[in-house]
Amino acid sequence: MHCCGRGLAPRLANAVALILTSLLNTALNRRLTFKIAGQQRRTRDHINGLVVIAVALVITGSSLGVLHWFNPDATVGDELVATTLSGFLATAVRFSMLRHWIFRRARHR
Repeated sequence: MHCCGRGLAPRLANAVALILTSLLNTALNRRLTFKIAGQQRRTRDHINGLVVIAVALVITGSSLGVLHWFNPDATVGDELVATTLSGFLATAVRFSMLRHWIFRRARHR
């Protein structure tokens, strides 16, 4: 049994992991993927990056909710598989949002 109620602890851990990596992810994407240097729009990019992470959190967190709805006795291994597979989808959605929404200006230089 989970310490914080059925299924709550994995979702909380998932949320913390995604939020903590958001700032680093946005900073690295700015610099390495989209070649944006300097301070211009950095704060806005990071706030938008948090929105993108929230979308990813909904995708991955929902996967755990669906898993526990279909299988109330899901194991930690089942949760790992569900978050891993939904993580692949969330990654594709995040990159698409970064490319077409947040950093579109980098493509139009």
